[in-house]
Amino acid sequence: MLQRTCQCKVGRIMLPSKSFDVSGEVQSLPAGASLLQRQSPMQEVIHVDAGRVALGVMEDGVLAHQLGVVQGPFWLEATAAVLGLPSLVDGVAETAVKIRRVPLQQFQAGIDAMPKSVRTVLHDVAQAHRQQTEIAVSRLVKDAEARCAEWLLRHAEPTAEAGLAVMLRQRKRQIAQQLGIAPETLSRVLRHLRERSLISGSGRVLNLVDPSGLRSLAGV
Repeated sequence: MLQRTCQCKVGRIMLPSKSFDVSGEVQSLPAGASLLQRQSPMQEVIHVDAGRVALGVMEDGVLAHQLGVVQGPFWLEATAAVLGLPSLVDGVAETAVKIRRVPLQQFQAGIDAMPKSVRTVLHDVAQAHRQQTEIAVSRLVKDAEARCAEWLLRHAEPTAEAGLAVMLRQRKRQIAQQLGIAPETLSRVLRHLRERSLISGSGRVLNLVDPSGLRSLAGV
């Protein structure tokens, strides 16, 4: 039996393709096209006939955190479709892709046509995969903040006011590369740290208002 496999770094879920109608019109999309929006209710399920799709978390219009890449043919975010839940990840075409859109009700009708024992196993596998993805997405954001906090502490210098500050002698893009995150992610993390009163300042000098809080965040 032919199978469509959805793979990413947080796991995989396989669906027997002959149980589903994928005979819809083929649509060609260029690289960079948005195919999934996290937390948005799913109205349709996308079957990617060919091409690669990057999965992760979008921030400020770019895929700032990437979980993995899937290669067609596969069902995109089949886990969410099986469970009837919103997607946990964003999906962006890494290459030109060919897709078919299947209404969610039609997709779920294909699942309902399976034997009960198969549906039970499929639901359990989807639930486990969902939990793995939730953990992975949570760690992506947390790790970015922890890495940034650690970098700030490592580059801190004493100030005349007996405090600590970081002089930004590099461009934010260079700092972001050192941290392994997108520049947009660095800007967002710094904004969050200001909102939590851990740092202050917005120019070339960042004051470490709460060094102990930063150490706690960094896990040091």
